[in-house]
Amino acid sequence: MKKLLVMALAIIISGCTNVQKTAFEKHQKLFTDKSYSRLASGVTANDIAQIEDTLLRAAAQKMLAGEYQSEYRTQEYSAYPTPAALSRDCKLGDGFSRYENMTGIYLPAGEHIICMEGVGRTPIFLMCPELMRQPTPGYKPMEDPQGWGLKCEGYLLSEGVNVVRVEKDANAYIYYFDDEPQSAPAVKVHFLTGKVNGYFDITRGDTNEDWDKLLAKAVSPIMDARGKHIQVAYAVDFFKKFTTGKGVELMEAYDAMLNSHYTLMGLVKYNKIPDNRIFARVNFNYYMFRDGDGVAYLGDDNTMYMVASPEVVTVGDPCWGFSHEVGHVLQMNPTTWGGMTEVSNNIFSLYTCRAMGASTSRLHEQNNYESARKSIIEGKISYLQDPDVFNRLVPFWQLQLYFEQNGQPDFYADLMEELRNTAKEYTGNETINYQLDFTKAACDVTKVDLTDFFDKWGFFRVGNIKLEDYASYDFDITQQMVDQTKSYIASKNYPKPKADITLIND
Repeated sequence: MKKLLVMALAIIISGCTNVQKTAFEKHQKLFTDKSYSRLASGVTANDIAQIEDTLLRAAAQKMLAGEYQSEYRTQEYSAYPTPAALSRDCKLGDGFSRYENMTGIYLPAGEHIICMEGVGRTPIFLMCPELMRQPTPGYKPMEDPQGWGLKCEGYLLSEGVNVVRVEKDANAYIYYFDDEPQSAPAVKVHFLTGKVNGYFDITRGDTNEDWDKLLAKAVSPIMDARGKHIQVAYAVDFFKKFTTGKGVELMEAYDAMLNSHYTLMGLVKYNKIPDNRIFARVNFNYYMFRDGDGVAYLGDDNTMYMVASPEVVTVGDPCWGFSHEVGHVLQMNPTTWGGMTEVSNNIFSLYTCRAMGASTSRLHEQNNYESARKSIIEGKISYLQDPDVFNRLVPFWQLQLYFEQNGQPDFYADLMEELRNTAKEYTGNETINYQLDFTKAACDVTKVDLTDFFDKWGFFRVGNIKLEDYASYDFDITQQMVDQTKSYIASKNYPKPKADITLIND
């Protein structure tokens, strides 16, 4: 559950062949545009009879008769913000879904024809992820030489006719991202081949009746589902087993957890919630992890019961696990210096588990308040030097508890907005500066002098700190750095806290 994997996306970029292109383009005037999805005005049966390509002719005949199944086969797709745009607007990086534009089309292996009207300012791809990929035979799932990540074939799409050969059965997605998505042109994509699987989308008003019909008629082993903040791709069999009649409730449960995350980090308060969604999918290698494609859950009955049952997903370990992994996606650089990778994400876990109804926190249940005070404060070390990431978490959660109790429940919302607007960019060993910037920003947004609190937890511990945190760090905290930080805080003449925050428990 705590393991963080950042996997490179494995994409095979394949150009489209020219087979059939000429035959289609010869009759393009019979259609309203290059998507070949609607007949032009005045087209007759005799005109259609002249089309040599049997596939296009059959589609045109059905269009003329008003019998063509256009739902899902023909849709317009808009661009979503790129990681660069997310970094610019929210100080967030990669980790959101690469599969936003679900199509509802299932493509069996073989040749397929996709027609597109319009072009984007950035390349547009047909994405065919291998969502049901099984571990490599002869290896334990966790030791798979192919890794745990999502394998995907990607095909560059051009305006007009695209003929692609899909190597493995897959649900189809349109990859379309832009640094300025609001002004990017929409494109229309028409799948002349492939099977309609559909997808579930509560943002368009889909109901549980719609959900059950989709599951009953599914032709793909995977069903796509979309909420306001979440995108889910689990196996149909598991949905039938654990989510029949409850599709709306499942997506609302995930959205509620993510809304809690966005509330904590100030994206709700400051109207900065991204259009991008978090992608949760099935995998067959490991219990639960986060990678460059989102959050992955093991495809077995035990795990799927926890994440596909709306009454379970927001409780206990399922809620903590989801919040922890998604917390990695939402970690801002200014709150994630070396030593914080498995700490700042768990602020989200604590906040969201409580928001979903947890009566006690893991810090309380695991006795971390006492153990952290004994190890760090009495031991006179920096919190970064404590090997227990839950002990390191204590001071960060105590700040939230104190300010909630003293009229500033938006402590982290305001703090993260301040850091989004003011933080400098640091890398490697320089990230220790984020720690000092954090202390100054915390005082500024609360108008409280927190010097004593940070001193006790070792934020101002002078000296060298070496640690491993998915990379090696060698921090040198000098007396000059500490003096400058303390002097900055002192110059504001903020009052001291009303109580010793280091003694707070939840």
